[in-house]
Amino acid sequence: MRMIGILYATLICLCFSSLSQHAMAQVNPKNLKKHIKFLASDKMKGRETGRAGSHKAADYVEKYFKKYGLQAMGEKGYRQSFDAKIRRVKLVDSIRRSDNVIGYLDNGAPYTIVVGAHYDHLGYGEFGGSRDSLGVGKLHNGADDNASGVAGLLELARHYATNKEKEAFNFLFIGFGAEELGLVGSRYFTENPTLPLSNIHWMLNMDMIGRYQEQNGLAIIGYGTSTAFPKIFDGLTSSIKFNLSKDGNGGSDQTSFYRKNIPVLFFHTGGHDDYHKPTDDEFKIDYRSLEAILQLEIDVIDNSMKQPKMDFQWTN
Repeated sequence: MRMIGILYATLICLCFSSLSQHAMAQVNPKNLKKHIKFLASDKMKGRETGRAGSHKAADYVEKYFKKYGLQAMGEKGYRQSFDAKIRRVKLVDSIRRSDNVIGYLDNGAPYTIVVGAHYDHLGYGEFGGSRDSLGVGKLHNGADDNASGVAGLLELARHYATNKEKEAFNFLFIGFGAEELGLVGSRYFTENPTLPLSNIHWMLNMDMIGRYQEQNGLAIIGYGTSTAFPKIFDGLTSSIKFNLSKDGNGGSDQTSFYRKNIPVLFFHTGGHDDYHKPTDDEFKIDYRSLEAILQLEIDVIDNSMKQPKMDFQWTN
């Protein structure tokens, strides 16, 4: 009877431990809402590259990287500064200063997984890019594009920095600047990496993950960039529908890494009527689906850490 009691107690402890670990793996929807509300608020003035709102967004990302204990991995602290040029329209101040914000989770591993999202947006739409001709001069808050991706970036950073696990890979979390001016920040990083590109296992990019549409599903772009991805996705399920697309190119920051022969995945919920318009506001974000997308990303990342250094293959 005593032995049965011991076994029962052990089973309860193991179940409690498993539940605790599972709870730690969950994305916190309150954090997602807090991040997006801040980044897409009117006071951020659309996070236009080189303007105060964009700099505040970079400060916000850095604040949370520090909070989660990530090591500074920029060229000066967490920052990697660069100049970006506005090319769509002629402006007197067409050269804008911007930053990549880079935090490193060092697990003492030989290889590193990069997780990225761009934090900039269109401001008042006056430097080009707005899809609303009558909206130029109006605030473009960019809740989906890309406050949603930055919220995801910060939640994944929180998860892997605080899950009390020493993973088999290191993590490099990057908030990219000046994506809206032509992937400038990510391209600058891949031309001036703060760790060897040869040490990167693969790169995950989030851009517009807040407006899930069930009829289309979540697009996961880059599935063909490594022969390891079919193994990684084998058996994975989610409460949302997702579609796998092979090509590594795709109009966002993962393209800069793909062009350096690095496997990539780009998570994207697709275009919508508010894309690059003043109507891309926080109240339209689908938080339940956003949470499910991030949980799927955690599952993908965890499966990728069961693979040896991933190979790369061109898809186009």
